[in-house]
Amino acid sequence: MTGTRAGSDAASLLKAVRDRDPLAVARAITAIENRTAAGTELAVAVRGRASLCRTLGVTGPPGAGKSSLINALLPELLPRYRRVAILTVDPSSPISGGAVLGDRVRMAAHSANPDVFIRSLAARGHLGGVTRTTRSVMDLLAAADMDLVIVETVGTGQSEVEVANLTDVKIVICAPGLGDEMQAMKAGVLEIADLLVVNKADLPDAARTATHLKAMLHHRGHDERRSMLSVSTLNQDGLKALGDAIDVRFAGLPSGPPDAAVGGGISRSTLAQDVADAAAALVLGTSDPRLATIIENMAQGRLSRHEGATAALGLLTDLVASLEARTYS
Repeated sequence: MTGTRAGSDAASLLKAVRDRDPLAVARAITAIENRTAAGTELAVAVRGRASLCRTLGVTGPPGAGKSSLINALLPELLPRYRRVAILTVDPSSPISGGAVLGDRVRMAAHSANPDVFIRSLAARGHLGGVTRTTRSVMDLLAAADMDLVIVETVGTGQSEVEVANLTDVKIVICAPGLGDEMQAMKAGVLEIADLLVVNKADLPDAARTATHLKAMLHHRGHDERRSMLSVSTLNQDGLKALGDAIDVRFAGLPSGPPDAAVGGGISRSTLAQDVADAAAALVLGTSDPRLATIIENMAQGRLSRHEGATAALGLLTDLVASLEARTYS
């Protein structure tokens, strides 16, 4: 696709997104996820828009009931925020690269509501609980006039702290009887919590789980502003209190443009991943014979993978320098 055609497609798609066309929003997200030329244009056009809406991160170990809680909480959130978007980050199919769990299935009751937009994003191997394009998709949803964007992390038990860089308020969900939950806390997830929620409070061990988490918070010296609530989606208990607590957190946020160092969606690991993506695109897109030589040497055992990668980085540096020289000459 030529640059002119991509720009034209992006412009028409962006207009439809701003007109709240849900099909256009879905198409635009696909373009951004697939990093097409139009998707790149869209990402640039909406950059920074997410700072104009409220953003809520929901994370926790597998089996904690993140999707079920969001589904049960929506009736509390919709009267407070006109339009709500939910991004559920799923593991990827090793074949297609697409999302395989489809948390939208668990939120089917709200799929027909025109004020609710639900989309699964494929993690595609990205660690940290979110995807490489989550920030751009959040920006796009803000451009579509969403008042609240909820990001639910992949829930694989790995450290999922990247959501802290993307969202204003972070909810960490635990549940009784999960052997992995305390390990997830040790991985740094607990530290990002603004609100700590013990889900499935109707289960017998819920009170003990809450007591244990309170002790962990006290032992680690967390500030008193971190609230802990117990919720039962089965009995619909605690949902209003959670909605109120979310409101209080949002009300306490500073007004004006966000601090570039906080909540901007950029961290050292995010930058490292973006650099890796850019390098991969160059490797896959170049026909330089020197790259073929590096690959051949690796295949023949003359270079280790580390040595081959180092040689490829040197080659990419040369290619970028040559490109810049041609651009500015």
